[in-house]
Amino acid sequence: MSLDWIYYGISWILLRWHALWDTIGIPEGRVLGTNWAWILSIVFLVVTLRVILFPVFVKQIKSQRAMQALQPKVKELQEKHKGDRETLQKEMMELYKVEKANPLMGCLPMFLQIPVFLGLFHVLRRLNPENPRPTLYGWTADQFRDATHSALFTTPLPAKFGSTPAELTQLGAHSGVTVKIIAGILVLTMMATTYLTSRQMILKTGWAEDPQQKMIQRLMLYGIPLSLLVSGSLFPIGVVIYWVTNNMFSLAQQQWVLRKFPPPQMAGRSGGSTARPAAGGAAKNGSKNPVQPANRGLFGRKQAEPEAQTPVVDTKALAPKPGAKPVNPKKGARPANKPKG
Repeated sequence: MSLDWIYYGISWILLRWHALWDTIGIPEGRVLGTNWAWILSIVFLVVTLRVILFPVFVKQIKSQRAMQALQPKVKELQEKHKGDRETLQKEMMELYKVEKANPLMGCLPMFLQIPVFLGLFHVLRRLNPENPRPTLYGWTADQFRDATHSALFTTPLPAKFGSTPAELTQLGAHSGVTVKIIAGILVLTMMATTYLTSRQMILKTGWAEDPQQKMIQRLMLYGIPLSLLVSGSLFPIGVVIYWVTNNMFSLAQQQWVLRKFPPPQMAGRSGGSTARPAAGGAAKNGSKNPVQPANRGLFGRKQAEPEAQTPVVDTKALAPKPGAKPVNPKKGARPANKPKG
């Protein structure tokens, strides 16, 4: 299936933002070695697409929360119909129908987002002076030339960390060292924000108990950021700016969603009273609590714990009821003021 309609839409949004900055009066020339109109156009292109996809993202989170809430019932059905796969599938479909939960909704929004971000990546990657079709996807020759000769702190947007000296000369880069410094900082920022996005989710929802799911979590947390160290050196500066902006938006959006729609583990801790395990329980199980403590922040720093409150004693409940006989704590004891016979 052709994605040209996505490429045209993304190009239209990018060019409309550039026209807006031009109308406001942001200069076309370089200020501090940067063409701010094109940099801001890339940043707000990402923001626009994320805002458009935000309702889809919320539906995905709601579906995931509904599925998490049904996990105890699903486990009961798995134990009840162990070995009878056909009956188990039938009972689970009935459960989803009664509870109005759709397991596909947790994955469908993600698949809808993939072509959008692939299209954005494609549009930014083709901003190269050597592109033989500059007027494709609604661009004019002047717009394409201005975009491909734009720079971030004198580093051309089509340049890469791994660009050869010949390529940098062709792009008009004055210093290969500057290109590598700017590109290196952006790639490291891209890796760090990708790591923090995964870490934020794991800190709030906890590590999975299933070994395979836990392996996937570790891959998301460590493997993907490390892979960007290699692939990031092959990305043009414009694409890396897109990726960093997308990660920043994801961090803020994810923080809002986790507060608005907390997972079941967080919902259980948000109340006034929290059940605590018995002393030595962790040692008996030989495993740590898979859910991260609620008093840890994004960077794992321990936050201040609330002070322990002294329990309030109900004196009315301890007072003797009207008409009740006094209770002698020491039955048969001789009163101190009773005269001896």
